[in-house]
Amino acid sequence: MRASSMCISCLISKQEKLIRQFPDEEKKSEYMHQVLGILYQNGQSASAPSLAEKIDTLHRQFWGQTEDFSAQKKLYNDLLLSMEEEIERRIRDSEDPLRECIKYVCAGNYIDFSAVENVDKTVLGSLLEKAAGENVPEEEYQAFLSDLRSADTLVCLTDNCGEIVLDKIFIRHLKEEFPDLKITAIVRGQNVINDATMEDAKAVGLTGLIPCIGNGNAAPGTVLSELSPEARRVLLEADVIISKGQGNFESLYGEGLNPYYLFLCKCELFVRRFGLERYASVFSREDRIFRARRGGVSLADPLPLGEAAQRTRKSAKDAL
Repeated sequence: MRASSMCISCLISKQEKLIRQFPDEEKKSEYMHQVLGILYQNGQSASAPSLAEKIDTLHRQFWGQTEDFSAQKKLYNDLLLSMEEEIERRIRDSEDPLRECIKYVCAGNYIDFSAVENVDKTVLGSLLEKAAGENVPEEEYQAFLSDLRSADTLVCLTDNCGEIVLDKIFIRHLKEEFPDLKITAIVRGQNVINDATMEDAKAVGLTGLIPCIGNGNAAPGTVLSELSPEARRVLLEADVIISKGQGNFESLYGEGLNPYYLFLCKCELFVRRFGLERYASVFSREDRIFRARRGGVSLADPLPLGEAAQRTRKSAKDAL
């Protein structure tokens, strides 16, 4: 999905804030001009995660290491691990544990140091406390179960640290409900913001549950053209894809894969794009997503997985 004007504005603003601490005004000006050059050269076709990766590479060239989120990642991995037993108990005590997992997985998507300016443990706790009362669209949920019954393989595209613990719980229940389903998780290939990597997958015990692979790059999303050959093959051959988070939505929407998207609407763009309140959850397969037209921002009507999208997927597979 091509980056919107709001995404481009956000990317520029974040870079200015990141370099504000440096004293060399001439260097800062040159840097921002090169950021604008990246956006000008790629903004008509690239997704926001793809642009973010290119800008991040430029930032390292100019200023060295980017922001270090290792402490925050450990904090939220440990926090969710400390809550895992209680959340698992609530899920198992519910009438439909798999449906309940979806609620918690969406709530955990709050832990996003890119889309949320100040991630707050109190807000996270409130979202998790309210998760049981959230709604999972019945028709969509039944379609999801139907797809799983006929599937041999499933890929889960993870998003952030901390919430990967909730992904693990979800995957555990998927394995129990569909024991013959072969599940693989794909995490980020390199450190980017607070997104989950193989280090996080190991830290929370996900690697002990299912095969996990890195995607080979540092985009805060899943950019097909940048994936490693292994990640690309596993993703394109999957019968069902679970795509977590806004970044994965922005990079995969319209690419012909037709994933199930699970995320919270955290930033103003997504609130307007989906016509939902902030921190409302979305659970839907791509070809059944509806968007309300609000504030002049729209992604049009329900997107069918039509011939163009099918050709996109076929071309991608042929390129393997």
